[in-house]
Amino acid sequence: MTDRLPHSLRSDALDNRERILDAARALFAAEGLNVPMREIARRAGVGPATLYRRFPTKQMLVTEAFMDEMRACHAIVDEGCADPDPWRGLCFVIERICELHARNRGFTDAFMSTIPDGMNLAAGRDRTLNSISVLARRAKDAGRLRSDFVLDDLILMLMANRGIRAVSMAAQVTASRRFAALVIQAFQASGKHSPLPPVARLAPAAPGERVVSGGPAGGLGDDRG
Repeated sequence: MTDRLPHSLRSDALDNRERILDAARALFAAEGLNVPMREIARRAGVGPATLYRRFPTKQMLVTEAFMDEMRACHAIVDEGCADPDPWRGLCFVIERICELHARNRGFTDAFMSTIPDGMNLAAGRDRTLNSISVLARRAKDAGRLRSDFVLDDLILMLMANRGIRAVSMAAQVTASRRFAALVIQAFQASGKHSPLPPVARLAPAAPGERVVSGGPAGGLGDDRG
């Protein structure tokens, strides 16, 4: 009995941890990141003390809860970047990321978060945005992406996609797919586009990116303006 006790305690602790993470994912997905920690503990069937012993801060819980989603995000971007046709790859990234975020409001909040404690998610977000920046430059060079596209346009897209509300998850994903198709049409290079208003800085500048403030947006590192 004594020999089995430490293993039993470790097993209980692991069970508590998984219940907490499952509850956090479900509540974050449905309601965003403003869910109180006490509500997460209640949903998980543990006391607040147990929750805080496992995750002393909410940001630690957010980071751990969304690491799988961040890995899925990386996989989407890596697949898009590997496509020899950069425009097709960019369209794939837009479609799949919109769907990923539509299924999980909390992940969008976490992805957009700038809280310093969330360094793991911040690093993953920066990697994703930098990779998309490179893919976008390739699509511009191929003449398929409008020349005044900037990385902040992608952030605007994610912010707008987060606002989609529907009566069911299936309807929400369907609406997100339609939104992604409209975004792709707006991003596509065309001689009929009117100049865009100035850029509002929403994301850290990607390496090589140049933004012309006070006028139409400059390209992603496009010195031609």
